[in-house]
Amino acid sequence: MSAPPLYGLLLSGGASRRMRRDKAQLNYAGEPQLLRAWRLLSAVTERAFVSVRRDQRDDALRGGLPQIVDRYDAIGPAAGILSAQESHPEAAWLVLALDLPRLDADTLQQLLAARDPDGDATAFSSRFDGLPEPLCALWEPSSHGLLKQRVEAGNYCPRKALIQLRTRLLPAPGDALDNINTPEEFAQMQRQIEPQS
Repeated sequence: MSAPPLYGLLLSGGASRRMRRDKAQLNYAGEPQLLRAWRLLSAVTERAFVSVRRDQRDDALRGGLPQIVDRYDAIGPAAGILSAQESHPEAAWLVLALDLPRLDADTLQQLLAARDPDGDATAFSSRFDGLPEPLCALWEPSSHGLLKQRVEAGNYCPRKALIQLRTRLLPAPGDALDNINTPEEFAQMQRQIEPQS
């Protein structure tokens, strides 16, 4: 039996409260973070979508890209993952957070090469605590039932779902999955990523 098709989901529906501005618009080396992540994701998947809240559908950055609108309110990343799974139940999903400025094509290829379509998910370990990283992970169609069940019970953490699922866990890919959450972290990351003049 062939593996389910692989679609990409770029999670962009977060409120960015700690950053105090939309993370999608953060600029690295002249490119908004959303478009940089989109380019990486769409290069390795058959189809790719941006996960948005209803009020984000027409904004300047997201409006021109294929979208999946959240069907769940205020439950974090699980809203985007479940909405994508329910829109295309036949597909596996490569789910990416948009605030991973160090993520590169090699890291994504490593994840894809390790994909186990007979399991429920494939994910990297966190370099901080060894637990699965849910926001750069492959979610197979079989992961939907447990994730939905957990959300309906009020448990919204996708990481805990990966712990319960049959997840193939890979070693942490260095600092490629370090995210940024505050203006200070953004300024520091920008200095590290921008070409030195």
